[in-house]
Amino acid sequence: MNESWRRLRTAVGVAGAMVAILAGLVGLAGPAACAQAAKAGGGSVSVAAPGPADPVGPLGALSSDALFQELLSHNQWRQDHLKGYSVKRVYRVTNGKGTLSAEEQVSLEFEAPGTKRYTIIFEKGSAAVRRLVFKRLLDSEVETAGGRSRTDSSISPSNYQFQMAGEEQLDGRPCYVVEATPTQNAKYLFRGKVWIDSQDFAVAKIDGEPAANPSWWTKKIHFVRRYQKIGDFWLPRSDQSVNQVRIFGTHILTIEHEDYTVTPVASILGGQEFHPQISQIGRQETEVRRQESE
Repeated sequence: MNESWRRLRTAVGVAGAMVAILAGLVGLAGPAACAQAAKAGGGSVSVAAPGPADPVGPLGALSSDALFQELLSHNQWRQDHLKGYSVKRVYRVTNGKGTLSAEEQVSLEFEAPGTKRYTIIFEKGSAAVRRLVFKRLLDSEVETAGGRSRTDSSISPSNYQFQMAGEEQLDGRPCYVVEATPTQNAKYLFRGKVWIDSQDFAVAKIDGEPAANPSWWTKKIHFVRRYQKIGDFWLPRSDQSVNQVRIFGTHILTIEHEDYTVTPVASILGGQEFHPQISQIGRQETEVRRQESE
């Protein structure tokens, strides 16, 4: 087996896995995701106007369903108020021993409601990995952002069920932790844990695996995506996917998201911050749970 064939097959295996998973994560808060979530819920997602946050009591007071609705509300708010951003990304694929297979640095721009464009600013290593992994990831993201993807990969009630799993501190912020179970075994969905910031109701971290194996070449995939708060907006910070590929062993894909420049809409340029207001359902459930605990 020559080296070029080996690299090509490895690239195909990694690409098939990661295009499916990361394309799904792209749909977390994009315009297509919010429209799909609203449709799945039978209408629009209600979003309260920014204002002082209401006290919600101890973490765990909200039910899984109420927390899901707060997450959808945050995603809708993000869609309404994020005008655009630019970011530098560094893509790398290494083998299980840490040897670099390929690297690519990209400048990516997002313009609301659904336009993404990217420019390659540096690349090295395997051309097959760069073409079959990095390019496919980027092209799939551009397609998904523009609503041209035929798959609904959003975190919405039609795709996932939430089950409370506890609470944890993440980067000094309290988070709800939920088990996300896909409603169908599809390669563009995942199963695992989701950390949701208790103040903003934004996704802060996802740790999981595909709901279905996206490629014969992949034996097992485990991925972690981390988010960071830039101004009022939660945006990706890092991705890591550990892929066990048949015949060729372990390969690791990492993506670092650096040097964000964020453009909010005019309505929040004056200094208003996002303060989610707990829905009426959430307040009622909180009060009932407090009474039960007394």
